[in-house]
Amino acid sequence: MDVAALVQTISISALPIIFAITLHEAAHGYAARHFGDTTAWAAGRISLNPLRHIDPVGTLLVPGAILVLSYLAAGSALLFGWAKPVPVNFGRLRNPRRDMMWVAAAGPAANLLMAFGWALLLKLALILPHTTYTLPLGQMSVTGININLILMVLNLLPLPPLDGGRIAVSLLPYRLAAPFSRLERWGFPILLLLLFTHILDLIMWPVIAVFKRLILVLFQLV
Repeated sequence: MDVAALVQTISISALPIIFAITLHEAAHGYAARHFGDTTAWAAGRISLNPLRHIDPVGTLLVPGAILVLSYLAAGSALLFGWAKPVPVNFGRLRNPRRDMMWVAAAGPAANLLMAFGWALLLKLALILPHTTYTLPLGQMSVTGININLILMVLNLLPLPPLDGGRIAVSLLPYRLAAPFSRLERWGFPILLLLLFTHILDLIMWPVIAVFKRLILVLFQLV
């Protein structure tokens, strides 16, 4: 095992992963405050400082383990993780059913914006004269695009408690929304089942590929 190469991979990936996961949560907090819930604000969780959102297991250990295992297996895995959830009291939103959709959508929207930001940095790395910094910047930017698109698509799956599940609850008629929301306690086991059976790969990778292609074309990177 090439330890130096593994350390380099983790070093290049660390910053995009931490920002993708933690700013996703911060976006939920900002949206909740905008629509009337100050719970996250009162708890000091509305911040762009990643240190306020890092979960030692979900933000550091799990993505790091996936990176190491992917490197050792010489393959690619569905890289994901999570931050400390921003507390949101949906009952305090001005229009709970409607505003819940926008609060939930804020996280994936933040990931899409970050993917655009990393694409811009990738473009910059490609047009600047080659130095000792442009190659790592390019590699970091590619990781940033990939991880943000993965988190965006993953969180938009219509499965409570993922953001897509909350969006679905907000849009469904109440007679369907109420029983659907009760799936939340089974959401994580269902997600793990889909992950380990590779059904999640079949669902997500085609969608991720479409978004990645659109971004590459938009920024003239192909």
